[in-house]
Amino acid sequence: MADKHQSVGELYKAKAIVDEDVAKAVDAYMADPKTGLHPLGDDYQLDLAATVEGHPWAKAEVVRADASENLKRHAVRTAILLAYPKRR
Repeated sequence: MADKHQSVGELYKAKAIVDEDVAKAVDAYMADPKTGLHPLGDDYQLDLAATVEGHPWAKAEVVRADASENLKRHAVRTAILLAYPKRR
């Protein structure tokens, strides 16, 4: 059973959040890095801007001029998977 103290990655493993939820969150951040609360599944939400800002590697990669789009997306996905969402 999913617990409110689980990371997005743990909720993903528990199938409370699916790959499509994570992919949509990455897409939302990439489209607008100022995106705040974003839904994850039916029960959770995550502040995407704060998540990337709080993850040193992702924060550095998204602004690095020579980083590929794929690398930036991977960094954002990693930050999201390691974050702790709020229950809605």
